[in-house]
Amino acid sequence: MPNLIWSRLNHLQRGRYAEYYAKMEFTSYGYEVYTSEVDDHGVDFVVKAPLSDQFLEVQVKSLMDNGYIFISESKMPTLSEKRLICYIRFEDNKEPRIFIIPSTVWNTPNEVFVYRKYDKPGQTSEPEWGINISKKNFHIIEQYSADRFFIN
Repeated sequence: MPNLIWSRLNHLQRGRYAEYYAKMEFTSYGYEVYTSEVDDHGVDFVVKAPLSDQFLEVQVKSLMDNGYIFISESKMPTLSEKRLICYIRFEDNKEPRIFIIPSTVWNTPNEVFVYRKYDKPGQTSEPEWGINISKKNFHIIEQYSADRFFIN
């Protein structure tokens, strides 16, 4: 049984754990997982779907409880069904929860899936694809539960 007090880990440790956890989840459903040594293109790993020649790129993001996570537009310049965001939610005393989100959700932004251009005077951040996670809007995230992804 792993440690379930995720708050004892720092941000980098939780991120590393999330990436390994995601790889194990895909593997457990028969996906072939291909990793790279360097994540310089916004892809943590590539998977090949079972009984298929379809390859999918996966970017893992993790968060303790609620908050905001993002992917710089430079790391994900195009939205595609073949590009997945694997969001791992950590809560103390619980197993991590996995959500698999196609990047195409940003084709129709809403209160959860936002696009921030940062193109106003004085704004210097790179444009980004963001996910706002709160109690109020968590029901929107729930539809991307890994259980639903792997059943299809």
